[in-house]
Amino acid sequence: MATLTPEVRASLLSHYTVQRVLDVAASLDGRDLGAVSQDIEKKIKELGPLPKGVKIKLRGQNEVMDASFRMLGLGLILAVVLVYCLMVVLFQSWIDPLLIMVAVPGALVGILWMLAITHTTLNVESMMGAIMAVGIAVSNSILLVNFANDLRTEQNLGALEAALEAGKTRLRPVLMTALAMIIGMVPMALALGEAGEQNAPLGRAVIGGLLMATFVTLFVVPVVYSILRTKLPEKHLLEERFQREKAGAEPGGSHA
Repeated sequence: MATLTPEVRASLLSHYTVQRVLDVAASLDGRDLGAVSQDIEKKIKELGPLPKGVKIKLRGQNEVMDASFRMLGLGLILAVVLVYCLMVVLFQSWIDPLLIMVAVPGALVGILWMLAITHTTLNVESMMGAIMAVGIAVSNSILLVNFANDLRTEQNLGALEAALEAGKTRLRPVLMTALAMIIGMVPMALALGEAGEQNAPLGRAVIGGLLMATFVTLFVVPVVYSILRTKLPEKHLLEERFQREKAGAEPGGSHA
């Protein structure tokens, strides 16, 4: 009536985008996701050409991490570009925003330096800290460059004299802003409290970025300002011209 023979079959057939897949699950212990993913990708490449119809693909948290990195990287670049364009409109100059943005590379170098010495990986949290550090660095640089421009128009100073005086006068506000943020981030950077290690990269990135950005703002930006900003700021010249034209257009005003 029947013949019984033992055989082995899969109890569960999984599919992904219609194709049949064999899932190999793994968890991490003691290493970061990015380093493990790179090692797995390297081993996959060492396998050489695979049989026809067979593919090996990493899925799961690795895909989410890569997408987050791309979006944060794009957001950082877009933020820098938009801030530069906004400052061009406000300062009515292409040079002043460029001088202000000199602090951005310094902040990025400080972030990478701090992450390296603390053996912290470049992850989503550290990228968020980088965006915060860049914003504060640009704010401090605006204080210095704008004050130097005001000195040149009010006291008729040269570029070098205005840069030195701006550095001396704005030293305390710049240091206070940076130190307040750095001190506030120390508990987070030390990973204090429960699950503190998760947010530690953000605090470390902010501290490293602000340390280097503050140095660049106080010492490098004035040097670059004295070299590139040889002409008087156009914003104030345009304002004076506008006031003269406005006075001439008013009743009883003098006409040329």
